Amino acid sequence: MFYVPDSFIEKLIGEDLQFMDLTVDAMGIEDVPGLTECFPKQDCVLAGVEVAAQIFEKAGVKAEILLASGARAAAGQLCLRARGTAGAIHAVYKTAQNVMEYSSAIATRTAAMLERAVKVNPNIHICVTRKHFPGGKLLSLKAALAGGASPHRLGLSDSVLVFDQHRVFADDFLKVLPRMKDRLPEKLIAVETDTPEEGLSFVRAGADIIQCERFAAAQLAQFVKDARALNGRVKITIAGGVNADNAAEFAAAGVDAIITSWPYFGKPQDIKMHISRV
Repeated sequence: MFYVPDSFIEKLIGEDLQFMDLTVDAMGIEDVPGLTECFPKQDCVLAGVEVAAQIFEKAGVKAEILLASGARAAAGQLCLRARGTAGAIHAVYKTAQNVMEYSSAIATRTAAMLERAVKVNPNIHICVTRKHFPGGKLLSLKAALAGGASPHRLGLSDSVLVFDQHRVFADDFLKVLPRMKDRLPEKLIAVETDTPEEGLSFVRAGADIIQCERFAAAQLAQFVKDARALNGRVKITIAGGVNADNAAEFAAAGVDAIITSWPYFGKPQDIKMHISRV
């Protein structure tokens, strides 16, 4: 279960609905019954459907999920139906639409990247970073998971990843690394590297995961062979510059995972909200 608190739903609604809908009030249509039917205009991988349903339900609109997040939807295929009054529907439908459009786009891009990568490396993972739009962690992560991704890091407190920005503060990082493993015996120690030579030194020092930053594909393939010759259990990932177009090339190098922010950024999916009187 991916937990979405009521406070989050209320915050989303409150961004658009401060007090009342002046248009609905002026027309006097508040209590007229209506129906909203939601569907994508293009084929996509759906996401945000459950959050959209929560948004409708919070306003007193009865929501029925026809296709869940993670489902592949054809253009025009109904995924969500909501029944309620005109006042309640207009209070939240745009917020629900925005959630589904941005979420479905992230899921669709993630699925495209994963689909191309697994063709050449069936065991590969697409792991999404914490480099999402500030405040967008919940929706961004939930959408990426719907597209088949795994979480890379949820935040600073759930995993250990040493960057060059950390190492500049250590006199001798190769001596610090074993102490880190002693201090956190239940955690894997991941270290980012900019060069194969540096990465191999981290493998020798006992790093559990080597994150290769912007390696060329051929360079990465050689590093994978060399690193696993030193330690067959070391995990190797690639980060920086990987997208759906080149994911297969890097996956073929034999890495365990592709670390990416790419699915988060791009054009929203077009989700139609067809509203009618009933």
